[in-house]
Amino acid sequence: MAAKKPENMSLEESIQELEQLVNVMDDGQQSIEDALKQYERGVALIRASQQKLQQAEQKIKILQQKDDHIEMVECKPEDLE
Repeated sequence: MAAKKPENMSLEESIQELEQLVNVMDDGQQSIEDALKQYERGVALIRASQQKLQQAEQKIKILQQKDDHIEMVECKPEDLE
């Protein structure tokens, strides 16, 4: 079964796969070619995740404009876990 394209994955799926990639790469048992493929996959997952987060932030800003009583606060992804 082929891996999903990063843009078709949920944020949670992307993060889970990134964690798996990090664990495999930390092991250091793969060839340089495999490590490079895993690195490239990780970069694609990170880019897609950043895009999803930016889209979510934009939606929040639009909703905030509709209701001036909502205050935007700074939030880090690890705060959401």
